[in-house]
Amino acid sequence: MMWNGGYGMMGWGGFGWLWPLHVLIPLLILGLIIAAVMAAVRYSADWEDRSVRAGRSSPGLDALDARYARGEINREEYMQKRRDILG
Repeated sequence: MMWNGGYGMMGWGGFGWLWPLHVLIPLLILGLIIAAVMAAVRYSADWEDRSVRAGRSSPGLDALDARYARGEINREEYMQKRRDILG
């Protein structure tokens, strides 16, 4: 029969006073894995570039859209100038 109730010499299952680390370290690693996956998806999908284009249009692009809408330029010229403005 064990003198300390079967918990071993170091306490709960041999972890001793370091037992909180056995809970926190896996959670930290899981958080890092989730953050890495989110970053990879974000940058591979090019979300930042899309949000910049969708949220803020340039004055040059607005003027080009207006000229195309008024019929001052044809589709080919519009597409070429649009590519030039967007880079």
